[in-house]
Amino acid sequence: MSATRVCALSELQQDEARRVEIDGVPMAVVLDGNGEVHAIGDTCTHGDISLSDGFVEGDTLECWAHGSAFSLRTGKPLNLPAYEPVPVYEVTIEGDDVLIDPAVTKNVD
Repeated sequence: MSATRVCALSELQQDEARRVEIDGVPMAVVLDGNGEVHAIGDTCTHGDISLSDGFVEGDTLECWAHGSAFSLRTGKPLNLPAYEPVPVYEVTIEGDDVLIDPAVTKNVD
């Protein structure tokens, strides 16, 4: 599979998550305070909740339902109740286009 355009960079709001879906794979796309775009799995591993409805702080996305925060860089949960990571997808910016390949994950151990 190749990278798919999910939105325009100019459509992203700083420190807010946006839900996108590619071939049935839900993802949360975030433009952080440093201007970096991240894409992680949109489903909290604790409660099957959409992370894109959560809160962005620094390089984390917190689930609104139970408070687990996930690293936007590694996908790892930083606190309980979640203990399983979410996938992190490689993001490419081409002009104003944000592209993601759902087949390429980059979780860091």
